[in-house]
Amino acid sequence: MKEVNPKTLVGNLTVEQLLEVSKKLNSEKKYEYGMKGLAKILGCSLSKAAKMKASGILDKAIIQNKNIIIIDKDLALELLDEK
Repeated sequence: MKEVNPKTLVGNLTVEQLLEVSKKLNSEKKYEYGMKGLAKILGCSLSKAAKMKASGILDKAIIQNKNIIIIDKDLALELLDEK
């Protein structure tokens, strides 16, 4: 599929081009938020996610300011692979 020009009007795109652009936008989500987000990344329960966070294995992937938690998905998965 050829690359879509960013200046192209949405109305001028084919359905195929629109779906391709939509997939690219959705796949670029790099962060998850909170303990629910961590559990979603790990595919486990909230209690297991809390234990993993407390263990320190994922410290490089987690940014926390008081009760706000931001997790870098790619880095968290890399750190788990290293373990």
